[in-house]
This record gives sequence, C-alpha cells and structure tokens, in this order.
Amino acid sequence: MSKELIWLTLTVILTGLMWVPYIIDRIMVRGVMGAMANPSRKDKAQSPWAMRLYFAHSNAVENLVIFAALVMILDSLGHSTQSTAIACAVYFWARLAHVVVYVMGIPVLRTLAFAVGFLAQVALVLAVFGKL
Repeated sequence: MSKELIWLTLTVILTGLMWVPYIIDRIMVRGVMGAMANPSRKDKAQSPWAMRLYFAHSNAVENLVIFAALVMILDSLGHSTQSTAIACAVYFWARLAHVVVYVMGIPVLRTLAFAVGFLAQVALVLAVFGKL
C-alpha cells in the first residue's frame, strides 16, 4: 500500500469517528430515546462544542470526497512521490487540527487549518497533471 493510501485510510478513520463524541453528547443532553428519536424543533439544544463538531464533521465529509478522489486518481496513475506523500500527510494533520480547533471554538485557527488542507489538495491536483 502506498503512503498516500495509508494517509487516505487514516483520514477516512478520523472522519468516520468524528460523529461518536457528538452522539454521546446527544445522549447526555436528550437521553437514549431522545437521541434515537427523529429530529424536532422542540429538541433540547446540544452543547455548543457538539454542534461545532457536527459542522466540522460535515465539512470533513465534504472534503474527503475530493481528497479521496485525488488520491485514487494518483494511485491509478501509479504516481507516488515524496511530494504526494507529504501532501497527503499534511492534509491529514490539517484535518485533525481543523476538527480540534473547530470544537474548541477558535475561528481564525480553524480557517487556517482548513486552508492548509485545501493547499494540500491543490498540490495533489498539480501532481495529477504532472506539475509536482
């Protein structure tokens, strides 16, 4: 397995686990049955950090589609370099930083972490077209 695919796997695991603390908070706030009920406008509000985690998870899923596609394209081309591996590692760490600072409610760092992840995706696009 290439380094790029390992970083993709770690990113998928990270994204796949983000919902767990959110649901634990939902259970703590609404109880087990309330957490399993259909959403309603009358629902008790979740903790602010949990709502930020919800939005961070949604953002991670949206961006995972792009990242995964780029990694798979590079893999199908047999293109694996130190630069592409570093870009994938940077993407993973940027997404981890993004979720942590988002949950903590630090807006400027959240945006910077997102931008670093985006730039890692740009590097992968350049690699797809043989420019990196």
